[in-house]
Amino acid sequence: MRVVIVGAGEVGSTIAESLADSHDVVVIDIDADRVESLTYSHDVLPIEGDGSDIGVLEEAGVAEADMLIASTDDDETNIVTCGAAKVVSDAFTIARVKNPKYLTAWERARSAFGVDFMVCSDLLTAEAIVSLAGLPTAQDVDTFADGLVQMTEFEIPAESPIANQTVAEADRFDSLTFAAIIRDGEVVIPTGETRIEGGDEVIAIGSPDSIRAFGSAIAPEEKGPKDVVIVGGGEIGYQTARLLEQSGFTPRLIEQDEDRARWLAENLPKTTVLNSDATDQELLDQENVGMADLLVAALENDQQNLLATLLAKRKGTDRAITVVNTGDFAELFEAVGVDVAVSPRKATAEEITRFTRARRAENVAIIEGDKAEVLELEVDAESVLAGRSIREATSDIPEGVVIGAITRGDEHITPRGDTVVREGDHVVVFVDTAVLDEVTDLL
Repeated sequence: MRVVIVGAGEVGSTIAESLADSHDVVVIDIDADRVESLTYSHDVLPIEGDGSDIGVLEEAGVAEADMLIASTDDDETNIVTCGAAKVVSDAFTIARVKNPKYLTAWERARSAFGVDFMVCSDLLTAEAIVSLAGLPTAQDVDTFADGLVQMTEFEIPAESPIANQTVAEADRFDSLTFAAIIRDGEVVIPTGETRIEGGDEVIAIGSPDSIRAFGSAIAPEEKGPKDVVIVGGGEIGYQTARLLEQSGFTPRLIEQDEDRARWLAENLPKTTVLNSDATDQELLDQENVGMADLLVAALENDQQNLLATLLAKRKGTDRAITVVNTGDFAELFEAVGVDVAVSPRKATAEEITRFTRARRAENVAIIEGDKAEVLELEVDAESVLAGRSIREATSDIPEGVVIGAITRGDEHITPRGDTVVREGDHVVVFVDTAVLDEVTDLL
């Protein structure tokens, strides 16, 4: 597949890196330094120029492209780029936007603006935060099979009751499969005798109830949050509060700008909006922020987010989810006290990459920066699984693959060796990236 990516910033470069091994990728950027650096770092064809210019798009060969991804930091430029591409090609167009107003307009008339698929960074980030909010120690959550199946990545604290148990000892939850363990950056496919260590990240696939039960077993003393404080009333903070309200929460939101705080108070009926500075220690004491179960730091500035988070944690806040606009800071933030760092740019890049791959699957989740994937596939007559028990089919499937769940209509089936897979079933499968193409063809 020939893919043209417009914008070589963090989002565009991440997408290019992910697709370059298996696709013919062209990257356009107006910044000469970015274009030059891509030449050395990725196997792509770099072009310097304005991607919204039809002449530049034609130079990039967009007429022969299967897909165009507009991923600059400017919403309007991305939308115009997709429209320009449609003038000279039949490429499938994807636009990255930050402001949900464009997504709202596009959803009312799909393919509006010449955009075939739109990804909204701020809404995507808010959705990720809300998904993580109810699961203590969760680092990532994805949903499959219309909500019947969840894939969650849990970090195992050293003091957790699960630490030092074998998988067989920990496997006491109905409808749950231990798909993989990430240890020291490496993917381990566990057996019953594999011991779970403190610091491991466990990939669990199962029903939402079993996922919640496992999360509670990891940290029994940590309950789902009741008191949630959001710092920053920008678009991400607003969307997070709105989604939390829909989930039954009554959050508190701290916003320094008086006019914005007034607007938020008018548009968030179940949220208590405080017009103040979230780094004001007197305010934090006065509002008992240290007693909060969860703090969400969603300010525009990474350093301010980190400061607000560390102040709240110092005063006793149980858990903090922090927005990190510079993706390279995510690991650093988590190393100094942030429980989960969520990067809008990284989330957007993964969502676009996920979509390009989901064209061969029902749904896709990317694990640990592309070390593995979780796929939802519908079993057809040609599948190696069709009409066979999992035990029988395993001999024809390479190592690095775990069948995590099966759905049949509205029924969730926990896969075991003697489970027979039927044509039409949906299977949720963990796959090591090294065998991804082979497994996709087989299944």
